[in-house]
Amino acid sequence: MGQLQNKTAVITGGNSGIGYATAADFLAKGAKVLITGRKPEAVQQAAAALGKADSFIADQGRTEDSQKLAEYVRDRYGKIDILFVNAGVAALEPFASVTEASFDTVMDINLKGAFFTVQHLLPLINDGGTIILLSSVNAYAGMPGASVYSASKAGLNSLGRTLSRELASRKIRVNVVNPGPVATPILEKAGIPKEAINEEQLAKALPIGRIGQPEEIAKLVSFLASDDASFITGAEYNIDGGIITHPLIG
Repeated sequence: MGQLQNKTAVITGGNSGIGYATAADFLAKGAKVLITGRKPEAVQQAAAALGKADSFIADQGRTEDSQKLAEYVRDRYGKIDILFVNAGVAALEPFASVTEASFDTVMDINLKGAFFTVQHLLPLINDGGTIILLSSVNAYAGMPGASVYSASKAGLNSLGRTLSRELASRKIRVNVVNPGPVATPILEKAGIPKEAINEEQLAKALPIGRIGQPEEIAKLVSFLASDDASFITGAEYNIDGGIITHPLIG
């Protein structure tokens, strides 16, 4: 029997990167999985590639979309056991260049959107279920050009700590995962050309000597979603190749 047998999971931003890898791992471990994303074609292609995953088009930055997602989940599944809030964006620019519009874009998806996604789906999470928030080591590390992104992730970590206490009466576990540099499309989506992303240079900053793979993050998420992690809540896990404690960071 799979580690997540008979569990139902919703993964936001599940059409690529860490979300997609986690959906694949959840399915392999026996869970029913619903992935969401903003772009219909990308979401449909990901669901088809995963084989058994359900899909729903939703932009985490739009609260009306998270409401529609909750209605769909209620009608299709009734209740769920796992919510993995994975969707997020990175917009890297110097502090002095940040506009109100670019600030709102990042915060609306990474923090406000995550907040209301949890709020809208919370009534559908079974008592004893689990919520996992995907943050970043940038919540703690000072990286030039990441002032808004880092602030959005720090807010997400704070939300996780608070919810772990607030939802304890329902035995809902809430944990946060902080990845370091991982081979995903997030930097390209931020407008950084692929040829400008020097993975070799990034790897030199990590004590482990390489950047991470989405599948490695997915395995940690799957563990936290499983009953094997039944005594873990309110925790934050850095999965970053050691970069958070490395003197070159910042």
